[in-house]
Amino acid sequence: MSLHRMLLRQVRAENRAFWRNPASAFFTFAFPLVFMVILNLVFASVGGQDALAFYTPSIIAFSIINAGFTTLAMSIAIARDEGILKRVHGTPLPTWVYLLARVVHSALMGLLLSVIVAAFGAIAFGVPIPWGQLPLVLLVLVVGAASFGALGLAVAGLVPSASAAPAVVNAIALPLLFISNIFISIQDGILVLIGGLFPIRPFADSLQALWRPEAAGPFDPFDMVFVAVWGLAGLLVAMRTFTWEPHA
Repeated sequence: MSLHRMLLRQVRAENRAFWRNPASAFFTFAFPLVFMVILNLVFASVGGQDALAFYTPSIIAFSIINAGFTTLAMSIAIARDEGILKRVHGTPLPTWVYLLARVVHSALMGLLLSVIVAAFGAIAFGVPIPWGQLPLVLLVLVVGAASFGALGLAVAGLVPSASAAPAVVNAIALPLLFISNIFISIQDGILVLIGGLFPIRPFADSLQALWRPEAAGPFDPFDMVFVAVWGLAGLLVAMRTFTWEPHA
């Protein structure tokens, strides 16, 4: 079997495994929408329509990060400790095909979530979809999904055990989400400089620029180059830290 056919078959297998857990699938898609509604209800009375427009691209960024980084890192750590990865390693499936399939599946889930959030924002809150910028939006989402998926693999290799995975992954992600223009709009101060050192802020700023350029400013291609560099660094770390068997 050719490598691309093996990759497609493995992506389909990951997709079937995902949908065969309906409770997990439901909350994976409901969680960003719940956040979106709560944040809009809390801040819309203060920021008006601008706050509504802000939270559509920010929750799209959160969806990509949650699917590609948080969920992937935790699921890999759990599969490793449960012996699933060891059994997969015993099959003829090449290592890179399995890892790439996990990243591709998480990226597809993130893209599907992005479509749902964008449609929900347009229908429920009247936030227009930037149809004129659609090719660039897709490029930003694909680069972001691939980069955060690679970073999820890197963190999964560093997590000592499945029981520690939620604490470690959330300790990395949550503080950065709060200082990186996701849950709160931060436009000046030291937090902008700190957030700019990590990939979440440039990714969120790119989506803000595409959804509301009059408020967020023009799209800066360097932001996505920066995110891609982080993704490449994550891939290099994952190649050195990923293990098929539980840590001693």
